[in-house]
Amino acid sequence: MPLQRSKRLVRDYYEAFDGARDADLRGVLRRYLADDLHWRGVHPFYEQHGVEAVLDAFWAPFTASFARLQRREDIFFGGVNDCDGGASTWVVSMGNFLGLFDRDWLGIPRTGRIALVPYAEFHRVAGDRIVETALFLDIISVMHQAGVYPLPPMTGAPLVYKLPPRGHDGILRAEHDPSEGRKTLALVNRMAADLAELTASGNDHCTPAFLAQTWHDEMLWYGPTGIGSSYTIERYQRQHQYPFRENLADKVFNGHVARVAEGTYCGFFGWPNLHNRNKGGFLGLPSSGVHAPMRIVDIYRREGDKLVENWVFIDLLHYLCEQGLDPLQRMRAIDTRNQDPREEQPN
Repeated sequence: MPLQRSKRLVRDYYEAFDGARDADLRGVLRRYLADDLHWRGVHPFYEQHGVEAVLDAFWAPFTASFARLQRREDIFFGGVNDCDGGASTWVVSMGNFLGLFDRDWLGIPRTGRIALVPYAEFHRVAGDRIVETALFLDIISVMHQAGVYPLPPMTGAPLVYKLPPRGHDGILRAEHDPSEGRKTLALVNRMAADLAELTASGNDHCTPAFLAQTWHDEMLWYGPTGIGSSYTIERYQRQHQYPFRENLADKVFNGHVARVAEGTYCGFFGWPNLHNRNKGGFLGLPSSGVHAPMRIVDIYRREGDKLVENWVFIDLLHYLCEQGLDPLQRMRAIDTRNQDPREEQPN
């Protein structure tokens, strides 16, 4: 099956990548990635083209900073792309990179301790190569772990580790009944249509019953660091939905690059998904006239006829830069260390 072949290719790539030494990394990338790979990454990496560009811009510095790197995967699935009528096949992976934070990264001071880098990765497979990749990282989580958190207190819970699916069934290696994936996709699309209708109505304070049409009451929403995570519809609305909808205006949905589902899982990303204008208050920002882009990943788990879990990545550093604030640049200019982790000698 084409989907199973695509998933097998990505799994082989991950196994080769995770087992590679630094000197072998270039060979692994060349073996599995297309020469003209189109790679998208969060701020400050942006779009790269070709294996060498991706290696130089991201992977070489990343693997140099986080020693003995492991991929701790919680979700893995694939599907045909609902955004292009099924013309392309994408494979999705989500979890955490785990390593020893032994060298400064992007100006974030190393700790000499374990660090978790939450990630979500989408791969488009064509033939025997990965031809397109989007890698979303929660860089603000790394800043939080290093003690240089750049934002006001989160409205949700500041979880360093986004929990895996409740049933620990998120790794879909085997083939699954296509009808289950269609059910999941239809439910996600229905939920999105409900929210679009809500936006068009101008109602930014919907009732819990409105969300309960597609969401389980005991939903778990794992937001990006800077916003935090919430449990139950009522707390999600109080801790994220209302602040998001009431403090951001002029929302325009731009669509997705990929939206796929398999079994009870669905995921999408946009570049950007939407534009909005900050009315003041969101992420502690003042009112702005900037109609700023927001790049987002959503991954969902369905249980029966309701959505029960949602893992979210937002390129908040890029969004902040669009508002004229670059936390990474500010951090590089100010010595924020309380102690010097350079004194620690890694084993």
